[in-house]
Amino acid sequence: MEPAVLGGKLASSLVAPLVKKLFATGGPGAGLVDRPVRLTRLVSFRGEQRHLGEAEVRRLAGRLVEASLDSPGEPPFPPDETEAVTDALTARLLALGDLDMDDVQAVRLGHQELAKQLRYRTPSATGGLSADACYFLDSVTEWACLHILEFFTRRSTFVARTLVEQSRWHAELIAKVDVLIARTPRPDARDTAFERRYLPYAAEQHNRITIYGIDLRDSPDRWPLEVAYLSLEATGDGERAALPGEHAETERTVRLPAEDALLTHDRVLLRGDAGSGKTTLVQWLAVTAARDGDRVPYVLPLRTLIRAGTLPAPAAFLTAVGCPLTPPDGWAERVLSAGRGLVLVDGLDEIPAADRHRTRDWLLALIRAFPGNRWLLTSRPTAVRPDWLTAEGFRELALTPMRQSDVATFVQRWHAAADAPEYEGNLLDALRTKRDLARLATNPLMCGLICALHRERRGYLPTGRKELYDAALTMLLARRDRERGMEAVELSEEAQLELLQRLAYALVLSGRTEMEVETAEGIVQRALPSVASAAGQGDAATVLHALLLRSGLLRRPGEGTLDFVHRTFQDYLGARYAVEEGHLDVIAGRADDTQWEDVIRMAVAHARPGERAVLLRRLLAADTPRLTLLALACLEHATALDPAVRAEVEARAGALIPPGSKEDAKALAEAGPLVLELLPGPEGLTDAEAHGVTVTASLLAGQEPVGALAVLRRFRDHADLDVRRQLVGTWDRFDAHEYAVEVLDHLERTGLFLTCATAAQREAVAVMGPWACLGFRGSHRSSEMLGCVADPGTVEQLHIVANPEVTELGELSVFDSLRLLLIHCPSARGLGQLAGLSLTDLLIMEAADLTGLPDLTTLRQLSVDQRLPGTRLTDSLPTGAPLAYLYLGDDAIAGTGLRGLSHWETLGAVYLAPTTPLTAEDWAEVRRLPQLALLYLNGCLFPDNLGPMPPLPGVVDLNLMDLEGDEDISVLPPLLPDLRTVTLSAAHGAALDTDRLAALFPDAEVLLD
Repeated sequence: MEPAVLGGKLASSLVAPLVKKLFATGGPGAGLVDRPVRLTRLVSFRGEQRHLGEAEVRRLAGRLVEASLDSPGEPPFPPDETEAVTDALTARLLALGDLDMDDVQAVRLGHQELAKQLRYRTPSATGGLSADACYFLDSVTEWACLHILEFFTRRSTFVARTLVEQSRWHAELIAKVDVLIARTPRPDARDTAFERRYLPYAAEQHNRITIYGIDLRDSPDRWPLEVAYLSLEATGDGERAALPGEHAETERTVRLPAEDALLTHDRVLLRGDAGSGKTTLVQWLAVTAARDGDRVPYVLPLRTLIRAGTLPAPAAFLTAVGCPLTPPDGWAERVLSAGRGLVLVDGLDEIPAADRHRTRDWLLALIRAFPGNRWLLTSRPTAVRPDWLTAEGFRELALTPMRQSDVATFVQRWHAAADAPEYEGNLLDALRTKRDLARLATNPLMCGLICALHRERRGYLPTGRKELYDAALTMLLARRDRERGMEAVELSEEAQLELLQRLAYALVLSGRTEMEVETAEGIVQRALPSVASAAGQGDAATVLHALLLRSGLLRRPGEGTLDFVHRTFQDYLGARYAVEEGHLDVIAGRADDTQWEDVIRMAVAHARPGERAVLLRRLLAADTPRLTLLALACLEHATALDPAVRAEVEARAGALIPPGSKEDAKALAEAGPLVLELLPGPEGLTDAEAHGVTVTASLLAGQEPVGALAVLRRFRDHADLDVRRQLVGTWDRFDAHEYAVEVLDHLERTGLFLTCATAAQREAVAVMGPWACLGFRGSHRSSEMLGCVADPGTVEQLHIVANPEVTELGELSVFDSLRLLLIHCPSARGLGQLAGLSLTDLLIMEAADLTGLPDLTTLRQLSVDQRLPGTRLTDSLPTGAPLAYLYLGDDAIAGTGLRGLSHWETLGAVYLAPTTPLTAEDWAEVRRLPQLALLYLNGCLFPDNLGPMPPLPGVVDLNLMDLEGDEDISVLPPLLPDLRTVTLSAAHGAALDTDRLAALFPDAEVLLD
């Protein structure tokens, strides 16, 4: 009987008076004096003021028992145990006098625990009682304890004592907290005060950037970061688990907003091309961290730090970058020790190669000394090798070029900021239709210049890279800003170019992007006598100051230093000066350095025809694929060139482009994104060459998705099946929706199978025309798969791979035109529910239950990899199906063998790949197949699992699959006397001696798959 049920029988009006008699009446107050007020002094049957004896307590217990029995319904225990139960309850009530606690402690204990204490002190009370009686006794004890505690809370001393106890508890808690505080060092209040000054400073310091070109016409030269910042995408390699039978390989590209790079990994090396927005991203991360207050940002431009010779320790971080605020001693170390730092190291490529290893050592020393912080290092893609920091836990990401949608967003924001909406529409149209222009608009810098040029020239835009740079320089060098209070130093455009290119060449030669102002003044000083328009305009410092303020190409990133607004202009102007001074040997000697690629290309653009020939021959003499392709890329800038040299470059590059095989394509892609500009087609290419071009572009998609997409888009109407399959297979390297609209939806579907792996790809399927052959890889619910297919009746083949979400296969019955189904779903069951689909092909890689398989009587081809139930194939396979092809792999026949196989007299092809050896009985079943003409044997059968194979004179075609190359198959020719063709297929990574294998079958045609 539950206490609640018993409570219904024992009214509180009866129990409360009985409980009250058990305790003596106390006086007012908290009971703090005399002796502690324990339960032994409160009960009425103990102590000097005894009101009840043991007999009286027994009478009280008897009244409680009688009251519980005196009610309608079934009695809680046999009537003959009434006296025994009364005695037991009496013993438990008397045990109250043995408890060493007071009333406050008892209430804190609770009625159930109090009842447990009473049971513990009277173990013999239940001796001889029935189970019902024991259960009743426990219930009535709990009920009595509940009323006892209620009585305690109503005593006049209870509230007072409770308040006193709480006061004591609070005092003890405060004392313990004080001890804890004394043991734990308090953070210096000066740190908090300093951070209240530093974080707003950092947010304001980095919250302004230049939108190039806007400041040409009475507009502010710097804009809030919120207005100008464009969220770009970062990509990196990710791994997925291989499916059964697949070879693990890194093939999935992880894509995420660049500003989220540090959310999933604390250490990131972010690569990006010149002008791609790396520094702007660093500023954005610093501003958002400073405003959120969750991290303390340190922006450390390496070009500034490297000047001091010794890279700074944390205590010198702020001083090294010119921060005017002075932190408390040890503040930076305390921030980093607590793991609260966001360390943003910008521009690894902007320091000399000789300084990069010591920079790496400096960075790693910081990381090891201060774990738990977040670290971002930016660099150009080719500055250091791909695995430069991988062993130290750095995740490598690449900042992708702007997509078409990003360019459109930038153009809209630029024109809104420049208050020039009338030019926006025309420029967007030009960017969509002019390939050369769109190819240049791949980063914020060039987009800004294109916008500015478009506005300056009232809608006219130059074509070609050199023309664009020339126009941009003319625009920037012509700016005049007399309202800044500058000294009236007049420098012509040519004079500015002369001085700027000398500065640029000095930086190019040193491998740096930043120089001391004193060094720059020395270069200008030496140049002034030969620059007529600059002579008499002042000393070197004055002229350099004018260049800084008025050229739009130089800036001062820190006190005492200067650099170009972007490396692009440094390389362009440096190449111009090198050509003018005849330093072609210097340029050619640096061709092995990937950082000189743009310098070399621009040098060819500036050079005279004879000089171009010399430089291109030097590139060809190196006889490396990269430099040969670099020479080919230079041809677009060589307006006039010796025809023989041009022909030689084209001939040498022609051996590389177009690639004639998949292997050639992989080798070509190693030359880098430069290749994308050179890939031809589809016109004039063979099918094999077209396939090679698409493979190359696919491999470069992670580094240059815009350029790769532009190449692949050209092949979307190609008829070759391998080309179209390559276009389908590279979907996951691009934005799902964009690639679906630009490429996939234009493909001729015959022979193609489209597989979705992400939610974004499912959404893209919904906007395309129907696909008859569709697959879903990974976790997709049945409702999600159905939701992305507008008309399920158009799907004829469906693959569901590595999907734990699908449980009921009957949900797929809406694909009422389905003919082929592949199932790799460990939780799937209900095969019999597909009987109405008229399936002809079923491949079961994994399912939870094969029950219902015999109901699929329309099957003509069946593949099974998991163990079949029963002892014969006829127990689990559809005996009424006209099977023509049967694949049995892995553990499929572990319990059945091939017993019953001969039932399917329609079988013309059998594929055997079991992990269990074949027996004579199994082969007898095979031999009894009257129409068997094609036999597939897997390499796993050799040598031990083949068993006693008998002669099979009816087999005319033999396929040997997944061969490692060392199998002894010499036993097969005598057993297959009627063979006409033998097809050999190598396992992944294996090489076959086809001549040796072909010699075993002299009377058959041997083919290599």
